[in-house]
Amino acid sequence: MNEDDTRGERERARADAQQEKPQGNGRGGKPQRSKGPGGGILMGRPFGVPVYVAPSWFLVAALITWVFGGQLDRVLPDLGNARYLVSLFFAVAFYASVLVHELAHTVAALRFKLPVRRIQLQFFGGVSEIEKETETPGREFILAFVGPLLSLVLAGAFYLGMQAVDPGTVPGVLLAGLMISNLIVAAFNLLPGLPLDGGRMLRAIVWKITGKPMTGTIAAAWVGRALAIAVLIGLPLLTHTGALGNPAQDIGGTETVTDALLAAILAAIIWTGAGNSLRVARLREHLPELEARTLTRRAVPVETDTPLSEALRRANEAGARALVVVDGHGEPTGLVREAAIVGVPEHRRPWVAVSGLAQDLNDGMRIPADLAGEALLDRLRATPATEYLVIEETGEIYGVLSTADVERAFVAAMARPH
Repeated sequence: MNEDDTRGERERARADAQQEKPQGNGRGGKPQRSKGPGGGILMGRPFGVPVYVAPSWFLVAALITWVFGGQLDRVLPDLGNARYLVSLFFAVAFYASVLVHELAHTVAALRFKLPVRRIQLQFFGGVSEIEKETETPGREFILAFVGPLLSLVLAGAFYLGMQAVDPGTVPGVLLAGLMISNLIVAAFNLLPGLPLDGGRMLRAIVWKITGKPMTGTIAAAWVGRALAIAVLIGLPLLTHTGALGNPAQDIGGTETVTDALLAAILAAIIWTGAGNSLRVARLREHLPELEARTLTRRAVPVETDTPLSEALRRANEAGARALVVVDGHGEPTGLVREAAIVGVPEHRRPWVAVSGLAQDLNDGMRIPADLAGEALLDRLRATPATEYLVIEETGEIYGVLSTADVERAFVAAMARPH
């Protein structure tokens, strides 16, 4: 692994290790923008879960408005420019259907006591960010299936609505479009490859057969990658051969470029999602190996007025790599930050007291030595810091846990073959 790869993995590890805190109080008022990466605009908190609209949604909404508006011009030519207003309503209604699809996943996850970080509506659909894995393949299957099931239910509801209106009217065309779009959403998501819902269902089936969730993930991810290649090559061919019910077209022209671009975007989303599923699964598989005790650096206690040069001398003699500031009774009060030590020139270290480089300790920065796995990560997420004091059950100082060491452990876990 070269330096650029290592840096990239470290950044992704940091993103996995630190949980974003959702913004806003959910009490209405002006929509708020998430401060986390790619969060978008906070639109509400159904079931206590924040729903964000990503900036890419507006691009897709504009595209849907333009494309559907062109179709309306052929079906309802008397609408004139008002067709774009109707098309915009369709785009919003379609993404409302996508939100219902994601809420189905969210409700099922909450029912299984799985925390949901947020729902995000974005380019080509939405995603429910569920923070923990299900405990059984049966629950995994149900959690994945409820989304397409709700899309099928919506398609059926829109079909029933079509029976009550004239098909040559605006309501008739809107209901038909929403029925077809929800059928497409359901069918697409049932394709058996990660990161689609059908991929999670396949993962659950393989998990049930083999008894190994990682085996299920690997199988579903590779099917997802094969599916991405099939979409990239097959979608443009299906369009131009008339296999999708449209008139057969000659290869060439603007429509060919558009179809190829759409296929490339869909293929890239599926391929990337399959790879991310493998990465996260591999990470979760190795989570139990992340133990505070094994990652902790040995530390020496020093009093507040100890010169940095003297503190470092004691640490070198003891073979320690961290400094804990203690009061006159030996109680820890702070941790000397590694970055702060590096920033002090060697000739000034005899004149700088360790207290000036220390970060004050709070309860969240005290980590039990036996903490491991997701429990350890949850503790670190709750109180972000660069160093933590690791203590035994008796309250005795065991050492100092550095966030950098946790990140390196993430990178090492992800670098292992799967």
